[in-house]
Amino acid sequence: MKTFLKTIAVIFFTIYSTIALAKTETATLAGGCFWCMFPPFAKQPGIVKVTAGYTGGTKENPTYEEVSSGSTGHVEAVEIVFDPDKITYEKILDRFWRSNDPTDASGQFADRGPQYRSIIFYHGDKQKELAQKSKDALEKSKHFKSKIVTQILPAGKFWPAEDYHQDYYLKNPVHFQLYEKGSGREDFLKKNWPEK
Repeated sequence: MKTFLKTIAVIFFTIYSTIALAKTETATLAGGCFWCMFPPFAKQPGIVKVTAGYTGGTKENPTYEEVSSGSTGHVEAVEIVFDPDKITYEKILDRFWRSNDPTDASGQFADRGPQYRSIIFYHGDKQKELAQKSKDALEKSKHFKSKIVTQILPAGKFWPAEDYHQDYYLKNPVHFQLYEKGSGREDFLKKNWPEK
């Protein structure tokens, strides 16, 4: 009887997990150092998983050293799996704009180079439309004096970064806080989004 009940429980859990995962969607966003793009999303209700990684380039299975050299065409990015019944893509885009400098085409804060560009990688036509609408609204609002240069590009292969980069802000909180402050990101965000 115990074996039968265990089998039923495993089957039920597998079906439930499959249904739950089927409801999720993916957002892929680049806003400079992926360490700093992790916390704004990981703390939000409805976010199932955040993964730091690399996308947008041509090199298969790139390493951190290769991407940070700027030679692969990849950018540092985060892949966000979310439950659209609990958090909308529009809300994720709002968090994105409040987490990076969308006016800097040459990098983000202390991190310079194309590997640190601000990019929204869309998954499907609906995300593309919502991303463009969101960008247009920010531009029209004149929240920033400079032009919004964040790119909107189709999502491609996403390569998860090495394990030590995942949840870096939790694994190395002191170093992370010093980096976020020292890079200029923290002060920029406080100045431009004081209500954050």
